[in-house]
Amino acid sequence: MKFLVLNGPNLNLLGLREPGIYGSKTLTDLEQDLLAFAENEQIEIVCFQSNHEGDLIDAIHEAVNQYDGIVINPGAFTHYSYAIRDAIASIQLPVIEVHISNVHTREEFRHTSVTAPVTMGQIIGLGFIGYILAIRALMDKVGGKQG
Repeated sequence: MKFLVLNGPNLNLLGLREPGIYGSKTLTDLEQDLLAFAENEQIEIVCFQSNHEGDLIDAIHEAVNQYDGIVINPGAFTHYSYAIRDAIASIQLPVIEVHISNVHTREEFRHTSVTAPVTMGQIIGLGFIGYILAIRALMDKVGGKQG
C-alpha cells in the first residue's frame, strides 16, 4: 500500500506558527513520524507540502495510478478552494481530510469545509495523531475491511 500525504499553505511553518494552537513540532517532525509509522506497518508514505493551490491540485491529479489513497490537510484552502474540491471529486481514490486543530472551536470562517463533502471523512483537532488515524482508515478501506 502506498499513500500520499498532502499539506497545504502555512503548514511548512509548523513549530513557529501559532504554537499555542499547532504545538511546537515541525512539519519535518510530522513527516518523520509518518515515515516511521509507514516502516512499522510495511507501507509507503510520500509527503508533499505546498503553499500553492495549483501544486496541490497537480499532486491530486498525479496521484491516480500511483497511490492507494490520500490524506490531505488543505490548510486555509479547506474553506474556499472549489478547485481543490473539484480535483478531489475528479479522482477515484479515497481521500481523508485532516486538521491539526479543532477548526470548529476557532474563527467562524474555519467552520465550513468545501472539500469535506468529497472526502471519505474528516479527522479534526487531534494533532499529528490525526494523520496516523487517517492512514489507518485508508489502510482498512484499501484492504477491504470497510465498505
